[in-house]
Amino acid sequence: MSVVPNATLHIRTSNIDTNLTLVLVVAAALYFLLPFFFRKNLVDKDGNCIPPGPLFRLPYLPDYPERTLHAWAKKFGPLYSFFLGNQLYVVVSDSNMARELLVNNGAIFSSRKQYFIKNQTILRGRAITASPYGETWRNHRKIAAQLLTAKAIQGYNDVLDYEARIMIRSMYKESMQGALPINPAHYTGRYTLNNMLTLSFATRTDTTADPLIQRILAMAMEFNDLTGPLSNLVDFIEPLQWLPNKMHARASKLHDDFIEVYGSMVLAVKERMDAGENVPHCLAKVLIEGQQQEKLDWEDVCMLSAAFALGGVHSTSGIIQWFLALIGKHPDIQARAHHELDSIVGRDRWPSAEDEKDLPYIRAIIKEVLRVHAPFWNATPHSSTEDFVYNGMYIPKGTAVILNCYTLHHNEARYPDPYTFNPDRYIGDELSSAESAHKGNAMERDHWTFGAGRRICPGINVAERILFLAISRLLWAFAVHELPNEPISLEEYEGTSGRTPVPYRVHLVPRHDRVHTALEAEQEISRCEL
Repeated sequence: MSVVPNATLHIRTSNIDTNLTLVLVVAAALYFLLPFFFRKNLVDKDGNCIPPGPLFRLPYLPDYPERTLHAWAKKFGPLYSFFLGNQLYVVVSDSNMARELLVNNGAIFSSRKQYFIKNQTILRGRAITASPYGETWRNHRKIAAQLLTAKAIQGYNDVLDYEARIMIRSMYKESMQGALPINPAHYTGRYTLNNMLTLSFATRTDTTADPLIQRILAMAMEFNDLTGPLSNLVDFIEPLQWLPNKMHARASKLHDDFIEVYGSMVLAVKERMDAGENVPHCLAKVLIEGQQQEKLDWEDVCMLSAAFALGGVHSTSGIIQWFLALIGKHPDIQARAHHELDSIVGRDRWPSAEDEKDLPYIRAIIKEVLRVHAPFWNATPHSSTEDFVYNGMYIPKGTAVILNCYTLHHNEARYPDPYTFNPDRYIGDELSSAESAHKGNAMERDHWTFGAGRRICPGINVAERILFLAISRLLWAFAVHELPNEPISLEEYEGTSGRTPVPYRVHLVPRHDRVHTALEAEQEISRCEL
């Protein structure tokens, strides 16, 4: 007799589970199909519709999202839209449109979306990269600009020069003078890390085995892993933010780690200043001296330091790695670069920052690397602060606006044969990338790697100097050879926020006897002298 009620209960529970599953499936289907029904009805008061695009809402973009965005640009045109969860994106894939929207109308398109993981949880709406457009952002950018203008960079020439020489020397010695292949990632990473540590905290490291440096590098990798653009479900589906999840827990911990680690580094600089040491000009010193005047709280100081120190490490290191991956496949380009260096610089000294203006082919190689392997194909999305209509297309307030660098950099009208690595396309371009970004004709800009408008990368000048010193000296010292049995992939990459090649090895063969002489003869500059 007692069996029947239990069986009935089981049937009812099963029916409830089935019905609940059905409801959830239907709800999810409606959620992702909704744009199909209201895309044409999402209009402004004058009847202007949002730009065309895919009919369905997406939970996230697949791996290699730039390929999806490029395919959509071909299908829907240079200005299109799509939905990720509850967020509307507008994608700009044309140079003139990019200038019109992000530069000429920068007052509207210069804010940032407050993404749940990156902006709200890790950076808490602070630092240059995360702050919404407004007075706070302007003040923070003004602080950073004190160290990043073209004039300010001249004061760091000795430091940047020193770190480039240390990188070359390490590669030379640890490859047994070119006898053994090496993975360049470790050396390029330490080079860019030391540059940013010096600019940020007036310090450097001789080894990445230092526990503090290990922690900084681990935090950088965690930040890149957590903040990949267009890949975090929780950023686009708001109800998920109310539920416990591992991403949020990791992001909260990273925020606390930033406060602890970068805060301790700022305090270390303050202790040196309080002890009467003549601390070199650096971000931490600027923040300490201006904290009260700029009305910065402790979290502002820590997050500004974190964003500044992180900003150039992974991306700049990645660009140098892409260069070495590319140049070994192009012996003809290498030979021409070697000839230019031998003719202008000679073999008795290193190329220096003063030589840059006289080495047009080296400059062209760097620009071409930045074009074909930008570290951020989708940049960091801008956000509109007002409704806007462009060419009859409605861009609502709060829209995330993507600068589609991949499509811009593969525009055949601007870059003939765009999939070919060809530095010759930049011969005659005597402008720096910072200068080129301000050209009136957007189709004449060299590339869009550093972004556009008021949110253009504030570190563009220092990045260009770091890249020139590294790449010119690698070419002066070595012939780069790809290993016959270890082909390097130029299609695959690692990282969702900042692209780097999958790990590879190359042979760096010293070009002449003067390489050994130069490396052995040079005396290391002491930290005090720096």
